[in-house]
Amino acid sequence: MIAVVQRVSKASCTVDNQVTGAIGKGFVVFLGCGEDDDSAVLRRMMEKIVRMRIFEDGQGKMNLSLSDVGGSVLLISQFTLLADCKSGNRPSFSKAMRGEEAVKLYDKAVEIVRECGIECQTGKFGAHMDIEQCNDGPVTIILDSGKIFS
Repeated sequence: MIAVVQRVSKASCTVDNQVTGAIGKGFVVFLGCGEDDDSAVLRRMMEKIVRMRIFEDGQGKMNLSLSDVGGSVLLISQFTLLADCKSGNRPSFSKAMRGEEAVKLYDKAVEIVRECGIECQTGKFGAHMDIEQCNDGPVTIILDSGKIFS
């Protein structure tokens, strides 16, 4: 599982000219699930994201979490994070979880964030999404479950 976490001052997702989710201060999280991922890995990943302390405190040090700053999450499914670009010029997505399984994990991810007391807005799984965001910092963190939980 790969997650790209970007600290934002605001962000929104639009599908077919309809806003599906919008937040102020918080994180845009792009989440890609691999064929071997499961709900246990997902829970660890989402809880780590929610607890990440990457907002600045009064001394300018990254020391505050989403709950400390009253932040929200805009969670976007993105299987392309699992792209394999080792050979040729066309990426392979063979390591990405199939859609019918991945949508279940995506829905569970939303549930976990909300269980942690954080507002969670969403995109639309499998749709073409237009994401607008105002990166704050910028601060971008890439989490790979194979590297951080192994």
